[in-house]
Amino acid sequence: MRNQTAAGRRSEFLKLATWFEGGLLVFAFALGWALSVDPLAHWDIEVSAVVWGVLGTAPLYGLFIVGYRAPQAGMRVIKDFLIEKLGPYLSACRVSDLLYLGLLAGVAEEVLFRGVLQPWFEENWGWWGGLVISNLIFALVHWVTPLYGLLAGITGVYLGLSLDATGQRNVVVPTLIHGIYDFLAFVAVSRGYSEKPVTNPP
Repeated sequence: MRNQTAAGRRSEFLKLATWFEGGLLVFAFALGWALSVDPLAHWDIEVSAVVWGVLGTAPLYGLFIVGYRAPQAGMRVIKDFLIEKLGPYLSACRVSDLLYLGLLAGVAEEVLFRGVLQPWFEENWGWWGGLVISNLIFALVHWVTPLYGLLAGITGVYLGLSLDATGQRNVVVPTLIHGIYDFLAFVAVSRGYSEKPVTNPP
């Protein structure tokens, strides 16, 4: 993996992420049209939303750092997976690339899950139903290990609750939390890979 040029890894990863997350965004709007849900009905870039989005990242990232450094076997498996699978690509990216990737994932996934799915499930199963069911799906699509799926589901619930943090529903809040969190996590994984000793094959 390290024999591939950094420029090649960077280009490959940026293209793949852009196509995947871009496709997810297109899917979100198509699904919203099919379900008669406007994905941007609660999208309002205002100061309070930005403040809540930035501040709301801190507890989530704090938990990431605790888990990332935890010695438990389940958490070590997740960390090793992230470093081995994503590390080679993230370490080849610039900081601006990582910011782009984080915000891209934040926008695409939050428009889908908090802009379309959660409101639609709320209409049919109530507020709690919308929160729980949409994040069961969120957990499933982020499934790497059972523990990772559980953590993703809890993260999704946190993001779902942040929708109403300003007192008025706003998808910008979870989008910023998600995007900034992903950016910081990408930086941590990139550094973890870069600091990993290179082992020569026998």
